[in-house]
Amino acid sequence: MLRVDLGRLDREGALLVEAQVPSDDPMWHDSGIEWDGPVDVRLRASFAGSGEVVVRGMVRGGLKQECRRCLRPVVGKFGEEVTMVFSADTKAEDSDEGHVFVFDPVRRDLTLNDAVRQEVILAMNPYVVCDPECRGLCPRCGANLNEGACGCTAEEVDLRWQALRALKDR
Repeated sequence: MLRVDLGRLDREGALLVEAQVPSDDPMWHDSGIEWDGPVDVRLRASFAGSGEVVVRGMVRGGLKQECRRCLRPVVGKFGEEVTMVFSADTKAEDSDEGHVFVFDPVRRDLTLNDAVRQEVILAMNPYVVCDPECRGLCPRCGANLNEGACGCTAEEVDLRWQALRALKDR
């Protein structure tokens, strides 16, 4: 679990949080994220002048996704710099200055799992392709066109439009 001890942070001024999060860690469950091995997380937490905690760093790993054209599995490198702001003020969450995570200062520790998970989801590329020349799937039969041509005809006639075509062809 990714945590920042607020008491220690107050004494030292800044803390380094480093971890290798397993790909099957509960923080990734129900997120749609599938990793190809452990995820390297390296974050630095510090207090801002306003009493907020600012956490900056990198999240890296091998991300498993599907090609958006042919649905083949694709493993790509994920590396994203993240910045997260945590505030004890519950009104800060609704501010117009960007997303702020709220924490309970009574607990004296800050759990980063949900915030890191959200940052990864927002940073993921939703338009992954296996190859720039990927031909995708046939819209009629679903055959993978990268493996060869399918048996569909070039143009199938929709009988519902036949009466209008007859008028047009007059």
